[in-house]
Amino acid sequence: MKNRVEALKKTFQKEFDGYLITNPFNMLYFTELLGAADSLGTAVMLIPSKDESIFYVYGVNYEWIKAEAKNCRVELVKRGEKFFKKIAEQIRSQKLKKIGFDAMSLQMHQKFSKVLRNTKLEAKSEYIWNLRRVKDEDELKKIRKAAELTVEGMQTAYNTIRTGLREYEVAAEIEYTMRTHGSYGTAFESIIASGVRSAYPHGGCGNRKLKNGDVVVVDIGAAYKNYRGDMTRTFVVGKPSAKQEKIYTIVKTAQEKAFQKIRDGVKAAEPDAVARSIIDRAGYGEYFVHGLGHGIGLEVHEQPVLNSTSKDVLKTGNVVTDEPGIYIVGFGGFRIEDTVLVNKDKAERLTKGQYVLKKS
Repeated sequence: MKNRVEALKKTFQKEFDGYLITNPFNMLYFTELLGAADSLGTAVMLIPSKDESIFYVYGVNYEWIKAEAKNCRVELVKRGEKFFKKIAEQIRSQKLKKIGFDAMSLQMHQKFSKVLRNTKLEAKSEYIWNLRRVKDEDELKKIRKAAELTVEGMQTAYNTIRTGLREYEVAAEIEYTMRTHGSYGTAFESIIASGVRSAYPHGGCGNRKLKNGDVVVVDIGAAYKNYRGDMTRTFVVGKPSAKQEKIYTIVKTAQEKAFQKIRDGVKAAEPDAVARSIIDRAGYGEYFVHGLGHGIGLEVHEQPVLNSTSKDVLKTGNVVTDEPGIYIVGFGGFRIEDTVLVNKDKAERLTKGQYVLKKS
């Protein structure tokens, strides 16, 4: 954790006197604090270029963060104290004239600007993303575990799906399995989208009963010590039709060919182009309605981005998803997704599992 803070300081100290972190995921990254990012509430971390970092929190989280946050001093903002004014007083006492920050709401920016009239604030989120997008060994260990737990959940999905079950019942079985095997929670709201609802890429999970012949898109992820896995498989309840088999095979081929393209030094738009060309040639290009993938780590959607307009270049240590899909409204949707580690010569699938349509 100390190395991460020092690395950030090296990137900003020629331009700024300090740096403010307001994104809760970035706070977790620099302090190794274990817990849900949305539990932090109002919190700000100040990193002066030549002094220790200070984590400002209200009383509700003070004891937790004081006990578990690393490489920073935790400062209590007491009831009745003005949160932003207290931080401003510290900034003025250290004579910090120019400060970068990762992200701020308009309201927060206005409050800081009001109490920091002689200090310039400038958004520079790329300083942190340049660190976060390449995972270190500790992060990879946690992501591997999250991926392993996600695979356990997917195996349960494969074993559980049958006629008569409701989507939320399938989700309950999956999430129970992931939890009992060591997951700290879900990486996102589980998607169990069946029948015509499978054509909605983010179809969620409802009370629809599974019927014979239904396409079922299962998109799930386990969380482990703040890090996340992401995996999608598409199943059919009963015997797949010829058209279902055909579309599934197209998506499977696109996903595999894109995977083979993912490695260090490759432009992130290239794997997307590979998958898209396969789906285009098969006559389903208009039904591939999203990018090939995204980075994953502390958040389920991170940099780099794998789509047709991406300017990113893949680097060893990136963890990304590979998830082409075909979605035909009124018929059904098909997506296959894996969490993938970028290496020098080739990629590594961190989520491994069924590639066959369910036949029951």
